[in-house]
Amino acid sequence: METLAEAGLPVRVVNPRQVRDFTKALGKLAKTDRIDAAILAHFAEATQPEPCPLPDEETRELRDLLTRRKQLQDMLTAEKNRLRRAPFSLRPDIEEHIRWLEEKLKELERKIEGKTAAFGERMQILMSVPGVGLLTSAVLLGYLPELGKLSGKEIAALAGVAPFNRDSGEQKGKRAVWGGRKEVRAALYMATVAAVRWNPILRGFYQRLLGAGKPVKMALVAGMRKLLVILNAMAKRGTTWSPNLRNSLTTNTVAHPDPLPKGEGDGTLTSRYYFAMLF
Repeated sequence: METLAEAGLPVRVVNPRQVRDFTKALGKLAKTDRIDAAILAHFAEATQPEPCPLPDEETRELRDLLTRRKQLQDMLTAEKNRLRRAPFSLRPDIEEHIRWLEEKLKELERKIEGKTAAFGERMQILMSVPGVGLLTSAVLLGYLPELGKLSGKEIAALAGVAPFNRDSGEQKGKRAVWGGRKEVRAALYMATVAAVRWNPILRGFYQRLLGAGKPVKMALVAGMRKLLVILNAMAKRGTTWSPNLRNSLTTNTVAHPDPLPKGEGDGTLTSRYYFAMLF
């Protein structure tokens, strides 16, 4: 993608699932490179996808560091699981590797903290929100560079926390969230768990949902969406957190102020159905 952009060619990034579904709709069963190229050309002509702005060098470097951090975390988890089942003769070696991984993880997190300094005001805006720490802010900057450039509904759908309808005739299905960027969802989940305790707006929103009988998971996912939409509005306006944020931002920009916002067919949460979080 970077090579194409450097050559001055517009780049479109599309979801492979959409192309596969498009191919099935055309009744194409065979698969060759020539057929794939023709299908992609037909898909682009029919859907006219928007050019994809590529992240700048600082964002790409931050994303690479975050990806490496996730790899180290996965290796550390795997070694700790092995340690519980390993014979005594192998445990010293595994414990030594765990200590090495933990040290490398700390070293990498220091690099991430240093890299986020390049984002200046944007980083300060995100970290000003109670419940949002350095790593959550870094993930949002690295994996969601569109933050502050889209509407609340668009950014929620892009991250994968916008509930979508599943209705047919008189049948009303449960709203569900799916797709999106898993790295962003994971970071938002952990931030929301902290925010429902320490952030006054998110805490009140979460408690009202629980008081209305909504499941804990549904309330947390709704909190993830509300937190993301608030962050998006703050990034768009360049404003930091304040206790009067609810009054300083319009309800259309931040979120509906009601504990159970209404909406049919537009991807917003309704009071009649809860949605499941799909990872």
